[in-house]
Amino acid sequence: MKLNYSAIVNLLIILQFLSLDCFSLSQDFDFFYFVQQWPGSYCDTKHSCCYPKSGKPAADFGIHGLWPNYNDGSYPSNCNPDSVFDKSQISDLKSSLEKNWPTLSCPSNDGTKFWTHEWVKHGTCSESELDQREYFEAALKLKDKINLLKILNIAGIKADDGFYELDEIRKAIEEESGVSVGIECNVDSYGNSQLYQIYMCVDTSGSQFIQCPLLPRHRCGSSVQFPKF
Repeated sequence: MKLNYSAIVNLLIILQFLSLDCFSLSQDFDFFYFVQQWPGSYCDTKHSCCYPKSGKPAADFGIHGLWPNYNDGSYPSNCNPDSVFDKSQISDLKSSLEKNWPTLSCPSNDGTKFWTHEWVKHGTCSESELDQREYFEAALKLKDKINLLKILNIAGIKADDGFYELDEIRKAIEEESGVSVGIECNVDSYGNSQLYQIYMCVDTSGSQFIQCPLLPRHRCGSSVQFPKF
């Protein structure tokens, strides 16, 4: 069989453009989940935790991530293997990241591994809107906009190992923020359902909280523990 090399070359060119189009599409998304976690619940599991090298974090909600999502419940990940984490781009944000986006993984480290993971898996999928520096800046600014611990404390919900109604926790945050929230719980070694993570939705610019197109499905008890840290 005689090969038509001209046709083969044309086909390869078409496939190259199609792959570029697919990559471009992978950059698109519908909204962000902005996720904050309670360190007391992270540490109060069988996996335990390690404090970062900068010291024990404050008893406050810390950023877990800013995650691009689709309206159908799926999400993109690891969108650009060529976009590696470059800590020099956020060197002046390091102290703020240590305070507001601390790592609790073991062994104790300076947080770079955590931030690298978040950028590579999630941040690279938002590059149509935010470059690396803008991505981390956006998350820090969002945390400044909503003080979850203060909201809960004002509502009489405190990190004192006490148990609180899940509906009251949700109501306090939603009334203050004006948007819907998702709540994720974990279970401690005694089988107690604990307040673990709060999900809020953000527009694709990474700057404004919005009503969630959909909320993640997580199981929590009707009454959950808010552990000390």
